[in-house]
Amino acid sequence: MPHVSAPVSRSLVRTSPEVADTLASGRAVVALESTILAHGLPAPANRTAADDIEAAVRAHGAVPATVAVLDGVPRVGLSAAELDRVCSGDLVKLSARDLGVAVGLGRDGATTVAATATLAHAAGVALFATGGLGGVHRGARDTWDVSADLGALAGTGVFVVCSGVKSILDVAATLEVLETESVPVLGYGTDAFPGFYRRDSGHAVPWRIDSPAEAAAVWRAHTALGSAAGAVLAQPVPEADELDAALHDRLLAEGLALLTERGVTGKDVTPALLEHFHAGSEGASLRTNLALVLANAGLAAQVAVALVAP
Repeated sequence: MPHVSAPVSRSLVRTSPEVADTLASGRAVVALESTILAHGLPAPANRTAADDIEAAVRAHGAVPATVAVLDGVPRVGLSAAELDRVCSGDLVKLSARDLGVAVGLGRDGATTVAATATLAHAAGVALFATGGLGGVHRGARDTWDVSADLGALAGTGVFVVCSGVKSILDVAATLEVLETESVPVLGYGTDAFPGFYRRDSGHAVPWRIDSPAEAAAVWRAHTALGSAAGAVLAQPVPEADELDAALHDRLLAEGLALLTERGVTGKDVTPALLEHFHAGSEGASLRTNLALVLANAGLAAQVAVALVAP
């Protein structure tokens, strides 16, 4: 698994005035990815979700910093008009490797976990909330299909709050890679590693914590001991919003078959599967997706506030 070899120059990253002022004063900021808005949720729900996710961060005393590349400029913290652009559906999906291309060509792009982590770290933002991590895909022994999210976490000092990984992935292999790359994995209020739509992926977490203060203490110690890697705080979807197990398993089997039939690979896998879940569940998976992202945004904000507390 390749590491991120060099940090992004902070001079290339444009932080919004609010985010810049908040960071300068030592207060809490939470980074948010934009791929979920541009490619994970349908319009117009994505634009409403953008405001709701940012509001969840503010409700717990932190400032949201949604990340994207617009007009070839990496941006950490977006205005309402910029969020409109992100939610228009015209942005390409940018992983960490694509950032230089988008910047060099002056393109617009929505950032994945890997790209968001890279730009957030460059701007000095430590906390990052998302829905689910990318990971090792099933059959990766033959396809080598492993998300760049794992490599980015291995070499980028960001604390990612998520709901585990999506169920299309090889969860056991993903956890093994995170262990190999010395990325701590913490379960928030759970002993089970979450499976995105489902609260339990069937795999245990190495460590459990039960409060934002504990999470902040772990992150302080992790960075003070000199690690350049990030860390994962995995929070299960709220129990009331968990997708029904039978429905989930049916849609997963159908979705995997559909991917094979259509030859969908790489960065197109997740959007295709999410669309199948949304359509096949008649909106139930969309409600689950939104619920877990909102919960993760709120938890990340609480950890960010605890991290800057005197």
